[in-house]
Amino acid sequence: MPFSTTDGPGIAVLGAGIAGLTFAAFARRAGLACTVYEQATTLGEVGAGIQLAPNAVRLLGRLDLATALAAVAVAPDALEMRQWRDGALIGRTRLGRSCVDRFGAGYYTLHRADLHRSLVAAAGGAGTVALGRRCVELVERPDAVELRFADGTRARAGLVIGADGIRSVVRRALADDEPRYSGTTVYRGLIRTGSPVRPRVAIWLGPGQHCVWYPVSGGAQVSFAAVVRDPDGADPGRRIESWRTPADPADLRRAFAGWHPDVVTMLARAESVTRWALHDRAPLASWHSDRLVVIGDAAHPMLPFGAHGANQAIESAVTLATVLSGWSGRDRAGALAAYQRVRFDRLIQISATVVRNHQDHHLADGARQRWRDRALATGLRLSEQDWLYGYDAQATARAELATVPAAVPGAGNGKAAFSGGGGSRPATAPGS
Repeated sequence: MPFSTTDGPGIAVLGAGIAGLTFAAFARRAGLACTVYEQATTLGEVGAGIQLAPNAVRLLGRLDLATALAAVAVAPDALEMRQWRDGALIGRTRLGRSCVDRFGAGYYTLHRADLHRSLVAAAGGAGTVALGRRCVELVERPDAVELRFADGTRARAGLVIGADGIRSVVRRALADDEPRYSGTTVYRGLIRTGSPVRPRVAIWLGPGQHCVWYPVSGGAQVSFAAVVRDPDGADPGRRIESWRTPADPADLRRAFAGWHPDVVTMLARAESVTRWALHDRAPLASWHSDRLVVIGDAAHPMLPFGAHGANQAIESAVTLATVLSGWSGRDRAGALAAYQRVRFDRLIQISATVVRNHQDHHLADGARQRWRDRALATGLRLSEQDWLYGYDAQATARAELATVPAAVPGAGNGKAAFSGGGGSRPATAPGS
């Protein structure tokens, strides 16, 4: 069901990536009218592998994607961290059946394109996405937002959701900031296995760099990500934020020369690689205005030190869809404020983990490295991940809605309300 006529013609989502499609799929099930605009002219996902933890897999299961994901994903039996030179096991997290038993959902590794196809279907199919629509300007008015596209066309929406990545046009309307270069870059690629490989996530830690790999595509391929520090004074022209930038496999092999033979052998099999300079952004003071709101990398871009980015994008998309669908009779500003309130502390905690991993993954051999290894020997136990894997974004959002007091009949603050959705009691909104 769309917004009321005073609230503009529904919801516009900019970006048909993981965050945008997840929101669209949950909004569709809640009866919220939603149009997704994508700047690409063809629908598909690039990149290599992705890790989905139980906190995201649990949510995707509510879109009836469990069977589809299980058919293309690998359920690794463990996550292992190893020493770069001799391969000594630093720490191990049991996954597989142990993960399902503890959290009610599995841990998956899969190709991003496989996840993307499943989300497109859950959002209503390719016909629900308007392709070739690159938004270049937003004009926020009292009654709606006007979207202006590079091809000269325009559209209107009651609410615009920015799921358009780290260089989001919606974020630009909310804050005057720029991506921050991390000083690190990642080589990514896929390797055909030719024979079964052990289902595990392997993380090799070394001075100034690290390497991660795991099977995807049902085990037919191995996805790898090799992160290196850029030398001081590196050419700014190499700091390109793109999954598609080609790189020379020989540069990758040179960077990891002298590492454990398993690493050298694995990376030697890479026939083509891409190189992606890693950026994030400073935290936003506010993720929304009256009719604009951001999710995923547009709201909280993260460095890939812990494989949190996609999982948190899914959590944020589900939280926003849940709050909007359950906000019948409450004001729009309160709904958006509730979304940020629910997500803020969670993202602070996740971001602290990313920062710590960014520092600890690349320690030089020595006293600090040995202290890190001793801490990881116990800190990687599955029970230590309860706060992360056991979190339910949808349940948390619903609990937040339950704290909002019932509205007084006839009272209101004059702001347009959402119509349709979760069937909750009319209520006044918390302050934004």
